[in-house]
Amino acid sequence: MDAAASPEFEHGAGWYAATVAARRRWPMLTVDLDADVCVIGGGLAGLTTALELGRRGRSVVLVEARRVAWGASGRNTGFVVPGFSQHIKSVVERCGLHQTKELWTLSEDGVTYIRNLIAETGMPGVDPVDGWLDVSKVDRGDELVDFVTLLGQEFGAEVEGWPTEKVRAVLKSDHYFHAIHFPKAFHIHPLNYALGLAAAAEAVGVRIFEETPVISLDPAGVRKRIATPKARLRANHIVLAGNTDLGDASPKLAQTVMPVSGYVAVTQPLGEKLSQAITYRGAVSDTRLVDNHYRIVGGDRLMWAGGCTAWDAHPSRGAAALRRSLANVYPQLQPVEFSHVWAGTVGIAVHRMPQIGEVSPGLWVASAFGEHGINMSAVAGNLIARAIADGDDLWKLFLPYDLVWAGGTAGRAVVQARTWWLRKAETLAAGASRRREIRRRKQERAEAAAEL
Repeated sequence: MDAAASPEFEHGAGWYAATVAARRRWPMLTVDLDADVCVIGGGLAGLTTALELGRRGRSVVLVEARRVAWGASGRNTGFVVPGFSQHIKSVVERCGLHQTKELWTLSEDGVTYIRNLIAETGMPGVDPVDGWLDVSKVDRGDELVDFVTLLGQEFGAEVEGWPTEKVRAVLKSDHYFHAIHFPKAFHIHPLNYALGLAAAAEAVGVRIFEETPVISLDPAGVRKRIATPKARLRANHIVLAGNTDLGDASPKLAQTVMPVSGYVAVTQPLGEKLSQAITYRGAVSDTRLVDNHYRIVGGDRLMWAGGCTAWDAHPSRGAAALRRSLANVYPQLQPVEFSHVWAGTVGIAVHRMPQIGEVSPGLWVASAFGEHGINMSAVAGNLIARAIADGDDLWKLFLPYDLVWAGGTAGRAVVQARTWWLRKAETLAAGASRRREIRRRKQERAEAAAEL
């Protein structure tokens, strides 16, 4: 039975499993092995780390508890965009302007790396589409100008400020005002990209094993020991790239990552009414929070993502909220039916920055990529591979963001409450902006009528 035929694989990947280009399964680890590096976690960060170490001539074993890309790596919206979940101005306040510029450059390098790798390896079915539009639901043009100036002049980013008229010409919704356009960002089919990464890693000698959870590890000493259900590993370096599933391998590290579930749906074919409502073919985000992120897939379907819970939930519970938010922004698309709905759990650090670096000699972490976009997995994989193979210490740019306890069950409750509060505040601010616009238009029409 292949991977895509597995019920849990199908359930987890949704639309992506239905459109997967190359179905693969890898064996379980059943014999003891020695390697230079053991990578724990078969998501995008782990696969990138393994690939880049293999390219540098290191022997690498990658173990995955379930399936390659079973978690967030095979369920996300496929956005490959620069920047971080944390607002860049907050990063400047914490790290200073110079270091923040370097961090921003790394985030752009991640975007470029993924684009180039897709082209170099000819990954099937990844289908990159250019552009990301970061749209505001609040009419604050001055803030847009300031932010575009910071990114363009201080960081050298290729960005464009779009006025409300230009935004609404391509996104036919009166919920939207101005936007920032990132022409070099893009979106992809993330499951096909992950499987393409795995194939590329295998081609340079990486050994991949599925259904091989780590039940314990001993990171002390030069040769570190990793125990799995049927075999043991020894390696000089261990890379923990298991996101929210590191409990058995490293319980203390697992407590620094907050698991948060989000929801994604793909509509049934919408035909011409979709092209009449949305003429922009890049990725779209209309919030700094979870609602909404979307893109066109399959020609005339809309992938719509939103919702956030700090606990596991069934996708059906998210479907109603997704349907309401879509109807609110694009009423002209109604009625809408979803062909696929799924949930995915991402890891988020308290400081909303990724966790990248060496936590003890020879023990590395690549985690907490939730809300960052796929580019951070490429950044982490490259930084850690270069550190292990070449002694490069560029990963230390992330040192200001320590491993902070995420608060356990209480922390999840705080995150959920904060998300609800921020979402409510954003909704109120957006509503106020729309009401001001309506009043302004009425006044303009009245003045025009008076002149006649």
